[in-house]
Amino acid sequence: MTSLYDTARPIHERELGGRLDELSDVRRWFEQILAAEDPEWRQDALLVLDELASNALRHARGPFRVRLCLDPGVLLIEVHDGSTVPARVRTPDLEGGRGMHIIGTCAARWDQRIHETGKVVWAELSRGRSAVPLPGQ
Repeated sequence: MTSLYDTARPIHERELGGRLDELSDVRRWFEQILAAEDPEWRQDALLVLDELASNALRHARGPFRVRLCLDPGVLLIEVHDGSTVPARVRTPDLEGGRGMHIIGTCAARWDQRIHETGKVVWAELSRGRSAVPLPGQ
């Protein structure tokens, strides 16, 4: 599978085994990669990563892979899974349905690509500025 930004550098990848308890390790990995970035922006990016990865682990099947592509002005987060069922935005209720809404709020844009062995759900964030202002800003 190739990234939407095949020329973006650096690229960081991590395989997931399919368990939700892996998300804390993925968060730490992500925080280390983006340690030098603006803390508010990093929290937006972490929220997007967490939603994309947890959605894949809850609603799709493996293999799972997270891929980060860093361009000078953009962070691209991709989550690859082994399901051809499209990710969908649904109406939030007491059991969930907020994930894609959160991604849509924090990311500059998001989409998905279905291929013969699964899909890639991706989100782009403009680097260095938070999409969600803090109270009083």
